[in-house]
Amino acid sequence: MNAPILSPAAAPTAAAQRLRPRFPRLNLAPRWAALALALWCTIGLNQAWWARLAQLSQEQSLSTAEQLGTALVLTAATYLWFMLLSWPGVRKVGWSVTLATAAAVQYFMLRYGIVVDSSMVRNALQTNTSETMALLGSGLLVHVLLYAGLPIALLWGGVRLRPTAWRRDLWRSALLVLAAMGMVVGGGKLLYKPMAPLVRNHTEIRYLLNPLATVVSVGSVTLKPLFKTKRPFQQISEDAALGSSYAAGPIRPTVAGAGTARKPPLLVLVVGETARSDHFGLNGYPRNTTPELEARHVISWRNVRSCGTNTLASVPCMFSHLGKEGFEGRKFEYENLLDVLQHAGLGVDWLDNQAGCKDVCNRVAHAQADQIASAGAVHQWCKDDECLDQIMVDLLDQRLSALHQAGERKGAVLVLHQMGSHGPAYYRRSAQANKRFTPECATHVTSDCSRGELVNVYDNSIVETDRFISRTIDWLKTQQDRFETGLIYLSDHGESLGENGLYLHGLPYVIAPDVQKHVPWVLWPGTLLERTQVAERCLRAGTDAPLTHDHLYHTVLGLLDVRSHTYQPTLDAFASCRPARST
Repeated sequence: MNAPILSPAAAPTAAAQRLRPRFPRLNLAPRWAALALALWCTIGLNQAWWARLAQLSQEQSLSTAEQLGTALVLTAATYLWFMLLSWPGVRKVGWSVTLATAAAVQYFMLRYGIVVDSSMVRNALQTNTSETMALLGSGLLVHVLLYAGLPIALLWGGVRLRPTAWRRDLWRSALLVLAAMGMVVGGGKLLYKPMAPLVRNHTEIRYLLNPLATVVSVGSVTLKPLFKTKRPFQQISEDAALGSSYAAGPIRPTVAGAGTARKPPLLVLVVGETARSDHFGLNGYPRNTTPELEARHVISWRNVRSCGTNTLASVPCMFSHLGKEGFEGRKFEYENLLDVLQHAGLGVDWLDNQAGCKDVCNRVAHAQADQIASAGAVHQWCKDDECLDQIMVDLLDQRLSALHQAGERKGAVLVLHQMGSHGPAYYRRSAQANKRFTPECATHVTSDCSRGELVNVYDNSIVETDRFISRTIDWLKTQQDRFETGLIYLSDHGESLGENGLYLHGLPYVIAPDVQKHVPWVLWPGTLLERTQVAERCLRAGTDAPLTHDHLYHTVLGLLDVRSHTYQPTLDAFASCRPARST
């Protein structure tokens, strides 16, 4: 037989094909490829899970058979997920995304000790670009390439997935799926006795199952709302009104010695970020991280607990009238503290140096600091799309001026939302002049730093906060000819700095260490306490009293003499230090 004649155009292609090295490709049915990927996840992408089980072996040691059974159940459950994505046209993309996500999640589990629950997913979805970039780096890329790159490369280039024939393959795949389901159910029953105490006493281990925990958490955040009725919105500010302290009216220029009219109030409310109470010099920390606040004779409560362990959970909760338990179980969306203050007649403004106000400021004036600051201020305080909190001090005159009419007439509340001590790039949270403790951790991969370096860089961020709040207090002093002034600082949550292998924040509240929930609350009394006859000496004597975020809403209403049916005197942290007032 004569050889086929190749056209001149085709000849080079045919020659190239003959010269091209040929690598054998493994032919696999999708069901077997899914099983191989599930095994890879169990062995290679569940290092945090196996490491945690090993740590708990002294408390509850699993036999070799029980560990093998655990691996089989985990593999079977993961296999069911891969089979759910095994439809033609979907499988390669779905499997690849699962592997890459699992590898990235494992990196953060191993490096920072985090777990991926629903609150962590919600927080991640609302993280801005700057915060996201701080978490990315060469270590993450290498980890993903090592643990996801190889199986993904084989999936797309080294393995040929045979087309499925429905009549021949459907029943075989169904048998494997049923076998996997049986293994999950049966194995779960057999392992219940040895595993139940561990899961009950160490809830975090359920969130270490990779990629299953991430799949469940992402599904809860993205799919659950589609099948859930949106909470109706309910107003609570209808009866909000200013109290008797406003009856005298605004102060007016008069002849010397004439006129005793009360000045309107001006409260600055600073929402702190990731500050630990036990790292404030004011609260007994051996390092004096708060020298400027101490010099301004502020009052600091030492026994305060947050509503959540991340910004998304804590900030809306701390401005709510419901308290932690009521907020988390609410059936309605409600107005918050800022709505009530504004409806009562005070000017309210929110200035942000963070990734948004988490819907708290939706109905009041608000702005992002770097977007309204002058070019000179941005040059001075900002770098790589992030700004030090001191940029907000430069904007205080501007924001108060915008509330000038309301502020002069009745009063004003300025809310400043900090970047604070947000990790992991702590070294970017302080100016060079405020880096008092060295050497500091100069990378966002906190687990690469020594304990001393990590504590140094975090403490420097607290020194920066000390400077920022003190400058704000100094600005308030310049306003005392027109206003009765005061400042409240309260952090949204704390932070782990490597204790027990944990870093950052965001663990589920029930299992989070106390350092992620123990937060500072600071008051600069200024002249505002006199308005509602709060005895400063009494407050200073009670700084060990247990407080929570639940107290903020009611304390601010009491301090500003704003009447509302939502006000609860028992949750007003200052109520016991003033004469009884009616609601």
